[in-house]
Amino acid sequence: MREEHDAPLADLTTMRVGGPAARLVTVTTTDELVDAVREVDDADEPLLVVSGGSNLLIADEGFAGTVVRVATSGITVESADQCGGATVRVAAGEVWDDVVVRAVDEGWAGVEALSGIPGCAGATPIQNVGAYGQEVAQTIAQVRVWDRREQQVRTFANADCAFTYRHSLFKATSRYVVLDVVFQLRVGTMSEPVGYAALAQGLGVAEGERVPLADARAAVLEQRRRRGMVLDPADHDTWSCGSFFTNPVLSPQAYAALQDRARGRLGAEAAPPEFPAPDGMVKTSAAWLIDKAGFAKGHGLPGPAALSTKHTLALTNRGGAKAGDVLALAREVRDGVQDAFGVTLVNEPVLVGLTL
Repeated sequence: MREEHDAPLADLTTMRVGGPAARLVTVTTTDELVDAVREVDDADEPLLVVSGGSNLLIADEGFAGTVVRVATSGITVESADQCGGATVRVAAGEVWDDVVVRAVDEGWAGVEALSGIPGCAGATPIQNVGAYGQEVAQTIAQVRVWDRREQQVRTFANADCAFTYRHSLFKATSRYVVLDVVFQLRVGTMSEPVGYAALAQGLGVAEGERVPLADARAAVLEQRRRRGMVLDPADHDTWSCGSFFTNPVLSPQAYAALQDRARGRLGAEAAPPEFPAPDGMVKTSAAWLIDKAGFAKGHGLPGPAALSTKHTLALTNRGGAKAGDVLALAREVRDGVQDAFGVTLVNEPVLVGLTL
């Protein structure tokens, strides 16, 4: 366990903004993680738990409490066979893309479409991380957590995690600190059915077909690179939190109202993207709304914060941005979409000391 004071936090996030932590504690074992969290709670001090920092926007003033940085490691194969699949326990601090690489190399299917997503494994159930037709809710069997209120370790089965689109029980409260995650993956050399049109096109197959795991991973990484969604220190389009806004999930009535607003603004042929969502709801595209509201790729340049030049859904730090610059851009985009289409975009990253 390593302790620092007045420690900069910007370098711990992929957005690379944010002030210092009054105290930063880095833990490398699960026992250290539990002990560090319990110590802060016993002292009744503010606590922020950070792992990969890929979904985090921290205020310029920093955090006036203890930040616990999770650097635990370990991928344990609890069982693996053709019938039962591979049961794999992953420490919260494992780099997520390393987990995907291991799965592809071992012939474990179910997370290959989640290649290239920054951050650590412990954050994946919190956000119900997903991309290109897959989400971790499809493969998570259990999540083991430290319950800060009950002061004990607890295990949640998949059905108890309340997974929905980019959300879970663990995102709704700071009560639980993820210790490790158990994934149940199919054993085989072929991917799960390709569930995303652009990905299928890039692979030269029809949606629903399977491809070799390595091919699926390579195609996903290519898609992400085109959109500036693979971390590259030399590319400011990747200095971001990834997708800053979630795709809106609307009632049929709200989607019909969106269609009317879109046709009134863009013409009779305008058709907001439409995807089925649970409970009869309709999911549409935040990127489409942002673009059609008048915010093109690169909007904000040459300022310190701007939309990515590759993807309108990513708000980026062009090298000298402060958290306030990113927040101002986010508000401009959110308000512009609301004015244009009557839809309120919701931020995906966690805001620390900030309100959108």
